Amino acid sequence: MNLPKNTAKKRCCTIAVRTFICNFATSIRYNTMIRKATKRDIQAIIALLHQVDMVHHVIRPDLFKPNTTKYDEQKLEALLEDESKPVFVFDDGQVLGHAFCMITEVKDDKLLQNIKTLYIDDICVDEKARGKHVGTALYEYVRDYAKAIGCNNITLNVWEGNGPALNFYRNMGMKVQKTTMETILQP
Repeated sequence: MNLPKNTAKKRCCTIAVRTFICNFATSIRYNTMIRKATKRDIQAIIALLHQVDMVHHVIRPDLFKPNTTKYDEQKLEALLEDESKPVFVFDDGQVLGHAFCMITEVKDDKLLQNIKTLYIDDICVDEKARGKHVGTALYEYVRDYAKAIGCNNITLNVWEGNGPALNFYRNMGMKVQKTTMETILQP
């Protein structure tokens, strides 16, 4: 069916406006669920850190011990007080995900340009909440936070073998910045 040009333009415009409103509403809904982590979130964050550890342990058992976390309660409590290392949680009545971040700045370096970077040390979505856009909401919140505080870029590391994470970050628009190589000398 051929529509008159202005009818087709109106339909296209209407779809674009609906899409914008839907995306905006989704953004508002998710942003009200994402907040800075507090001491009361520590147990939920530790449970998520156990999930992160097991993903890494399965990929690299030569590097990662099973059934542990990178932070204990005391270290996590101290980290939550550090403004240069914000931790955000996705909370819809229970913590379904977290994003550990670090803000770094290079100034007046002999070699490098002045740059402010937000490094994502860890994003985790509870395995029961995967596929529900929690990771997307966390990443977009962190991206908007980085823009708001004047960061030039966002960086992170992904372990080889973690295909789901690599695909997720590519879908978020991230590109490879550098590659870390290794030779294992002792099995």
